[in-house]
Amino acid sequence: MIKSRKDYESVKKGVEDLYRKSVNVTQNLGRNKYKSYVGVVTGVYQALFTVSPIAEYNGKTSFSYSEIMCGSVKLSEKK
Repeated sequence: MIKSRKDYESVKKGVEDLYRKSVNVTQNLGRNKYKSYVGVVTGVYQALFTVSPIAEYNGKTSFSYSEIMCGSVKLSEKK
């Protein structure tokens, strides 16, 4: 099990602060494969949040807060 340095509430609060803002998303797909794109956080729910990619991707992706806690997904605000 991966030890988390963040607690659930602080991760959820951080994602809520990014609601409707443009973010850089980096997703670890495993086996040294990463997927990065720019999107907008379009939904914040109790167990997950959704990101709508801008431009080349179609559709919306949902992530759980535990994916951020484990490090498989990283969000940062685009400046």
